[in-house]
Amino acid sequence: MGGGHDYVISLLTNPHTGLPLPPQSGTTHLVKGEYLYYHYGCDGFDDRGWGCGYRTLMSVCSWIRGQKARSGDNSFSSLAAVPSNLQVQELLVKLQDKPPSFAASNEWIGVVEAGFVLDELYGVNCRLIHATSGNKLEEHIPALVEHFTSHGAPIMMGGDRDNLSKGIMGVCQGETENYLLVVDPHFWGEARDHSLLHAGGWVHWQPLSSFDDDSFYNLCLPLL
Repeated sequence: MGGGHDYVISLLTNPHTGLPLPPQSGTTHLVKGEYLYYHYGCDGFDDRGWGCGYRTLMSVCSWIRGQKARSGDNSFSSLAAVPSNLQVQELLVKLQDKPPSFAASNEWIGVVEAGFVLDELYGVNCRLIHATSGNKLEEHIPALVEHFTSHGAPIMMGGDRDNLSKGIMGVCQGETENYLLVVDPHFWGEARDHSLLHAGGWVHWQPLSSFDDDSFYNLCLPLL
């Protein structure tokens, strides 16, 4: 749990590749570039029940590192590796966002903490969007479209009643329904291929109408 992750771990890239579009799909905007699929236990560390936010954050970090590498950024060689659960916790303690007891705990993180980590490790600012309920997500579709068009970065999503962290890798504006492309980090096991994740629903297009109206949702949009 102590060491950070680089590209030495064998992880699937862009697990949404090959996923069919929703029925009656219209304009679609997707993440630009490659990210790695981090999920429960993918590095041999069992964080089932509490680590979903960390895993989604790791996927976002992998995208940032990939973007900087492909852009020829001279600072890439000194860029922090994708952090482990413990390293995220230790960083948040260092930033005085969390008490010392947070390190090596089984405490969750949300999108606010993810924003702190991305800023500190990679110098990437984030925009935070707050939807007061699932039925208010519709109001933020234009902002999400603009984000994928202008930045193309993965989005981290969390909530309160619906407190399962999710990676949002795209948005589809259909004829009668809008959808978010969800990459779920709760998968446990060996993610061998994309079709396995698609068939199991770990990567799917989720209609906005299916989000919880009794839960608020926060979204972290990296502005790289």
